[in-house]
Amino acid sequence: MIEVHGLTKRYRDVVAVDDLSFTVSPGRVTGFLGPNGAGKSTTMRMILGLDTPTKGSARVGGRNYRSLAAPLREVGALLDPAALQKSRTARAHLLWIAQAGGIERKRIDEVLELVGLGKAGDKRVGEFSLGMRQRLGIAAALLGDPAVLMLDEPLNGLDPEGIVWVRTLLKGLASEGRTIFLSSHLMNEMEATADHVLVIGKGKLIADVSVHDLVRQGAAAQVSVVSPRAAELVALLEHTEAHIVSGADNELIVSGVDAAEIGELAARHGIALHELTPRRPGLEEAFIHLTRDQVGYRAKEHHGS
Repeated sequence: MIEVHGLTKRYRDVVAVDDLSFTVSPGRVTGFLGPNGAGKSTTMRMILGLDTPTKGSARVGGRNYRSLAAPLREVGALLDPAALQKSRTARAHLLWIAQAGGIERKRIDEVLELVGLGKAGDKRVGEFSLGMRQRLGIAAALLGDPAVLMLDEPLNGLDPEGIVWVRTLLKGLASEGRTIFLSSHLMNEMEATADHVLVIGKGKLIADVSVHDLVRQGAAAQVSVVSPRAAELVALLEHTEAHIVSGADNELIVSGVDAAEIGELAARHGIALHELTPRRPGLEEAFIHLTRDQVGYRAKEHHGS
């Protein structure tokens, strides 16, 4: 379990993390979400004792990380897959970590096979692709067979097969009762992987909720409607609570009323429908809706001539 209480990090006039409190429970995958600059990496660094909080505390298994007797056996972490000595082989990279943590050498081959690098163990890591470095970083995090796993953007650079592999791995580890805490900007994958999410913006906690509840609460359900008499249908829907956005080819995107209501309304007035499809909002839509006022860097919209 990871417990964070009143965690704050200030850099002169900038507050990177602002009185943050949450718990990451074992037995499930917890996603850590937020716009760029929200404070996710800083929070993870403070949990791991790499940055000192201005105030507040972070504990793993009830203790400060720096006080753990065998940290690699209790917490596995991947923060920066590029933090490697490029002249070393993958096996040599894992060997010095294993020796520092008192971990048997045989575990090195086990984790290399586990992450799909069994045949690349003697290859210099400077020759690795980003995806291979991510796999090596996950291997290092798993060396001590820890009960807590913290991964910062572990999906970057992975191909589709690699992403599915990480998802399966993390879900399997969580099912064993381990604490899994990961950040990612890939919302579709986070929705498929995480059971619970913590959302922060400008260093503050915005949401601490299950993925299902965030998706259900955070964005309005929509219905895609296509009709050759779209204009007439719009006129009828304007007398309801519907919000309508017109698209191409007589398509309407409708929120505020459900598909059944739209279908019944069209039937009463003899309006043919070529499509009536409910659109389930996803985590990405819910996240954008939730954090729209928390984005620190926003590109200017481009309008074509």
